[in-house]
Formats: sequence, C-alpha cells, structure tokens
Amino acid sequence: MMLDAWNRTAVQEFILEGFPAVQHLGKILFLVHLLAYLASIMGNTLIITITWADHHLHTPMYFFLSTFSFVESCFITTVIPKLLAIFLSGRQAISFAACFTQTFFFFFLGSTTFFLMAVLSLDRYLAICRPLRYSSIMSPRVCSLLVTACFTLGFLFMVVPVVHLSQLSFCGPNVIPHFFCDFGPLAKLSCSDTRSVEMLFFDVAFLVIFTSLLVTIIAYSNIIVTIVRLPSAKERQKAFSTCSSHLIVLSLMYGSCLFIYVKPKQTSRVDFNRQAALVNTVLTPVLNPVIYTLRNKQVHQALRGQHRVHQSSLSVEVHPARLLWLHIDEKTAAVHEREDDEVRRAGGESFLSLLG
Repeated sequence: MMLDAWNRTAVQEFILEGFPAVQHLGKILFLVHLLAYLASIMGNTLIITITWADHHLHTPMYFFLSTFSFVESCFITTVIPKLLAIFLSGRQAISFAACFTQTFFFFFLGSTTFFLMAVLSLDRYLAICRPLRYSSIMSPRVCSLLVTACFTLGFLFMVVPVVHLSQLSFCGPNVIPHFFCDFGPLAKLSCSDTRSVEMLFFDVAFLVIFTSLLVTIIAYSNIIVTIVRLPSAKERQKAFSTCSSHLIVLSLMYGSCLFIYVKPKQTSRVDFNRQAALVNTVLTPVLNPVIYTLRNKQVHQALRGQHRVHQSSLSVEVHPARLLWLHIDEKTAAVHEREDDEVRRAGGESFLSLLG
C-alpha cells in the first residue's frame, strides 16, 4: 500500500532538515550524540547479556527489563543514525518509502516501549504489594503473553494511522523540519486534507500514552503507600530515593510525548517538537539502563560473578557445563540469602530490586 502511494505522488524523496540554527556546532553535537547513542546501546546490551547469562536473574522483572532494553535499542536506532549524519553533513535525503518505514517503526517501537513500561510498573506493584500471590500470577506463560501483547498492541495501534498518512498526496515542498520522519511534519507537507488522519493519530496516541500512564500511576501510588509503611527510616529513605529516580525518568518520557503528540492539530509547534523529541530519543535512553538496572545490587553481584567465572576459566580448565555455577562463591551466596530474608520481611522478594 505504501509503494502504491509512492507511485501516485509527485514527491519521491524528503529532505530531513535537522537543526539548521546550530549546524555550525555540527561536529561537537555529532560527538555528544554519538557517545550518548553508544552508551545507551552498550548499557542495554549489557543488561540483555547479563540477564541471559546469570540464572539468578531469570525472573519476571529481569525478563521484562531485558525485553525493554532490546526494544529501546531498536527504537533509538530508527532515528539516531540519521541524526548523526545530519550533524556531520547537514541536510539528509530520505526516500518516500524509507521515510514512512522509519515513521512506522518509530511509533510501533515507541508504543511498545510505553506498554512495556506499564507492564514493568505492574510487575513491581505485584512483587511489593502482593508478594504472596506474585509467583502464581507472574508465571513464565503470563510473562510471555504480556510481552507478546505489548508488541501486538504497538503494531496494531500504529500501522493504521501511518498507512493512512502514506496514502495522502505529497505534491509540494519536501523539506521536513525535523531530524526524522515524524507524523506531524509529514502531515503538514501533504496536499490532501489531513484532518481525519490527524484526529485518528491523536486518538491512538492519547489511548496509548494515557492507558500506560494510568497503569503506571496506579502501580507507583500503591508502591509509595507500601514504602511509607516500612518500619525502618533507612529503608524508607533508600526506597524513596530509588522511586524518585524512576519517576523522574517516567516524567521525562511521558511529558515529552504528551507535549508532542497529544494534541488534535499535529502540525502545530513543529519547532518545539524538534527539541522535545531529543528527550525520548537521546536523554531517557541513556538514563534508563542506569536507573532501572545497572544501579541494582543483584546486577552488580551478577557482574562480579561473571568476572570471577572469566578469571577462573583463564587459570584452570573447567568443564563448560560447570561454568554457570562458578559465578557466585559462598560469601556472595550468603549475602544474597540474607538480602532475600530482608526482602521478605519488607513485603516481597523483589523489593530489593527496587533499591538502587
């Protein structure tokens, strides 16, 4: 369907304008955004690798976090390479088909990310506030179904408005005042009446963002109530510190997307949208691996354990089937068991995972 629209339109390629006002700083901005991109990719890759390698992290929460890391890496890869090329060389041409392909994957993966955030919030709520029922509810089958539902909903919600937009006529200017093929700037370039497709996109964006936001608010509200009831002031302070960092990142993600997409007229405030889009394509992807996983004690233990496995494999010959069991020594196991006991008393085995 997208290719048919390509054949019927006068515009065969678009030009991504980027940030012409700061193009003289292109090389510096290229370096900054390249480092941010590499940091995000390496952090997410580390999360996926350590979760797969350490059987102590084969839990629902780390399954969701590793899936989130994979989706986020794909999400930023849809736009950041073009952004880097713009900073380095100026305006970039992109074909009609490639432009709408980028648009679809950006919104498909972005919607999936929001649904996964809601699932992660629900997982924490159940682990902390309903610890006795957590294992029975979050079974491997339920976890797989939840992740599948996130991908399916993300695809179904976004394929319709993007395909509808691609069917419009593009016969005039082809310069997109953005660093990727965003929905609003594309709608502004169309020669057709875009009111219906803009309202469709508004309804879909509203549903995706507010549904996931509502689940997240309810979950964290109950978590905060549970934290307030903790007997130890030190535990409360530590828990609030971690929750506040989570909420800051969530506020950045939801705030930027609400500002950009949840408005009936998608063609307004395009210049401001360009800057706001950097929040959820550059800033939060760098923060997420650190905030949600790399500050975690269990991940630190797993990293130390994998390092010990590597050192042992260099010094002695060990059968490969036994390498998995070398990643944790007797002292670490005792610490882990003692922490688990504290978690149960605090209200759930995964409570420690929230304490950075």
